[in-house]
Amino acid sequence: MWALRTAMLLALIVWIGGIIFFAFVLAPTLFTVLPSPQMAGDVVSPALSKLHCIGLVSGAVFLICCLLYDRIRYARFRLFTTANLLIVVMLILTAISQFSITPRMRELRSSNMNSASAHAEFDSLHAWSTRLEGTVLVLGLVVVVVTARRLGNSS
Repeated sequence: MWALRTAMLLALIVWIGGIIFFAFVLAPTLFTVLPSPQMAGDVVSPALSKLHCIGLVSGAVFLICCLLYDRIRYARFRLFTTANLLIVVMLILTAISQFSITPRMRELRSSNMNSASAHAEFDSLHAWSTRLEGTVLVLGLVVVVVTARRLGNSS
């Protein structure tokens, strides 16, 4: 059981910690230190894709560990727990960002955004990307609290 609890917590730490580092340290620093927004974007874009991959794997690990934990502890799978449902929403939002928004932003960036409409579309997509990432972060923090309470009650 301790291994499942450890894996659950590690998955959350990696995912949520990565989002916090990316949003509050990496991206702002790059846009401040590098000589052009284009160069900063050249670093931020692949870093964000890697963060999304980490999130997708971490979310899957968390769900699998939760299901196994419930199977061992309660002799049944409990699919619709608060934490599981929130993680599924987080995974969906991360997938939307990774497979829909990010590729379109990359496409616009590679076209050098010569037109005002391309700039406007990029800004809109960036706003959506930021909203989705912020929502994933907030939901993840809720999952941390729910999981801490749950594991605290299981001792």
